[in-house]
Amino acid sequence: MKKLYWLVLVLVAHGGFAQDNSATKYADLITTHELKENLTILASDALEGRQTGTRGQKMAAAYISHYFHELGLSAPVNGSHYQPIDLYRVSPADIYIKVGASRIENYTDMFYYGSADSGGEIALDVVFVGKGTDADFAQVVVKDKAVAIQSDALSFGSLSGIRKLATTAREKGAKMIFIIPNSSAADFKTFAEQLKGFFSGGNLTLNKPDVNNLNKGIFFLTTSVAGKLFNTTTAKLNDAASALAAKKKLAKIKPGKISYQVAMNVNVVKSENILGYLEGTDKKDELVIITSHYDHIGVNPNGSGDVINNGADDDGSGTVSVLQIAKAFAQAKKEGRGPRRSILFMTVTGEEQGLFGSEYYSENPVFPLEKTVVDLNIDMVGRRDPEHKDKPDYVYVIGSDKLSSELHEINERNNNTYTKLAFDYLYNDENHPTNLYKRSDHWNFAKKGIPIAFFFDGIHEDYHQVTDEVSKIEFDLLAKRAKIVFYTAWEVANRDGRLVVDKK
Repeated sequence: MKKLYWLVLVLVAHGGFAQDNSATKYADLITTHELKENLTILASDALEGRQTGTRGQKMAAAYISHYFHELGLSAPVNGSHYQPIDLYRVSPADIYIKVGASRIENYTDMFYYGSADSGGEIALDVVFVGKGTDADFAQVVVKDKAVAIQSDALSFGSLSGIRKLATTAREKGAKMIFIIPNSSAADFKTFAEQLKGFFSGGNLTLNKPDVNNLNKGIFFLTTSVAGKLFNTTTAKLNDAASALAAKKKLAKIKPGKISYQVAMNVNVVKSENILGYLEGTDKKDELVIITSHYDHIGVNPNGSGDVINNGADDDGSGTVSVLQIAKAFAQAKKEGRGPRRSILFMTVTGEEQGLFGSEYYSENPVFPLEKTVVDLNIDMVGRRDPEHKDKPDYVYVIGSDKLSSELHEINERNNNTYTKLAFDYLYNDENHPTNLYKRSDHWNFAKKGIPIAFFFDGIHEDYHQVTDEVSKIEFDLLAKRAKIVFYTAWEVANRDGRLVVDKK
């Protein structure tokens, strides 16, 4: 018995698996009051949805930078908390088609879905290839021509299938693709307006694009425009598309002639990651990173009433968690319990547009990636999804076991000791249809072989809606989720050995 007693004392003294009471003291600085106070500011209407490159995103950046400064965190980018990033916005300019004497503008009876500049007006012969099956393509010659293909009624879900049709057509030598959806004129116009709202602001890229070598795109036409193009009726086009290939009716639809232009603008969008650095003690050359994204999707351009996507959960909740975790570690350091490894608290930009902020950091690291021990990423941790309504407190954990079995064990053990959340690993499957392992900022660290853990609350009904409001956040649950990240970070930052990367 006496030997066991001394063994316990040794474990406590050397940071073994005994409960660390000082960790609990600092974890308790993560309070519902301060989480709510910070989130009420970051997810307010005044910040206009924090869209990348906008005034609202800049205001959020300034707030986070000031918060880090007040905590006494170092500004590691040439004396600044800002890591500036130039992004590039590709947006539609003058886009039209000409059928006969008619010029048809974008988002009317036609719309363009793509991003490549045509380099001026282009004239092509157009052949009708029915529904775009192999048998349909076998009936006509498409090389160096445009093709027109019938499709089902428009929906966002149908776009992936249409893109596959376009790929097939280009592989067979087609120069441009025109899609004729089986949609009423009213439904076509409604869908065109939706896409206009989505694309009018343009697509962001991290690297300066060559607009002549981007997605060559697809044109969508109403059935009435298609009739004029082929000088026939919708009924005859439908009949030819539905006929058996053996009847070769597609070849009887005479080719049409069309001209089109796609002009795209490229503008620089300036944004920034916000970094706060806490230097470690005896292992300060090694680094723990804790991330969230602070951008969101901004204002609905064609909406009415409430048009601001406040993003309280996505990812205001993760951002305020990073702020509170930073406060806990900063206070520990002030009291002589600073972490052995250094910690970088980083809120990144451009996640909603394509994980750009974290990708930029991973390609332009402020601290060597080979010295980076882990990334703990927090993206949406303030709500419950429908699957967990009226169930115990939970969080989805993704990726903790992908590269380091030690990280997975540490995270599990700290949860069992302190927070006692139900860990749900549903989305940890890389083959899950949502592919969430590759859809938040941790992915850009995992690609570099750095162990990661991603904390997430699931997809709820207010995801990317104006209804993602502060009033719907469960702050007690948010605090508990932030604390598990803190406890895991505390152990990883203070343990003797660096996390072993034992998986690929």
